[in-house]
Amino acid sequence: MALETMTDVSLREIKKARSKIALYEATLSLMGDKMLHEVMLEDICKKAEVSRVTFFKFFPQKDDVLIYFMRIWLTERKIEIEQQQMQGFKAIRHILHKVAEQAEKSPGVMTSLISFLAQMKMHPTMPELSEAEIQLLFPDHVNLSRRAPSLYDIFYLSMTEANQSGALKAEVPIDHAVKALFTIFYGAFLTAQQFESEEIAMFYDIHLQLLES
Repeated sequence: MALETMTDVSLREIKKARSKIALYEATLSLMGDKMLHEVMLEDICKKAEVSRVTFFKFFPQKDDVLIYFMRIWLTERKIEIEQQQMQGFKAIRHILHKVAEQAEKSPGVMTSLISFLAQMKMHPTMPELSEAEIQLLFPDHVNLSRRAPSLYDIFYLSMTEANQSGALKAEVPIDHAVKALFTIFYGAFLTAQQFESEEIAMFYDIHLQLLES
């Protein structure tokens, strides 16, 4: 199905998508435990075999790579949650434990993302993916919506499910739980960084227990 659908997208669009994804993957691979600002643009372009001009065509600002990362990462989590039919706190734990896994592979990515969001003072609008990007990134889900998933929507749905099942503490309103989850998502990660001997996933679990009945 994916191979058949690929022919419906022009070769030009496929090449553009491949270059953009190559830049994205090169950036992540070079970061490791580095912050994004410590990675040289020249090194990213060299590794991806793409010019600086092309980089800025796809990512007007270097930090836009972080937004692209969040877009792809959150789409992956949404697919997993739907496929495995996870609900309530099970879905939330899945997301948070995936953050912990990402931090083990490349701690600089999450740290850079949180730093960037703090400077923006708002949650960024994540970009739509082109059909070519969807087919290259998610070949088993070629009918995936081009619209970006919403972390807020995922949190709200999960807390509504937890409330209905009795898993959310009765005294905690759903909207308060959602706000707490955003604080946990970003804040617990930073707190865990201060305790190098502790696992990030454990910090997330400790905070979630404050919401669970």
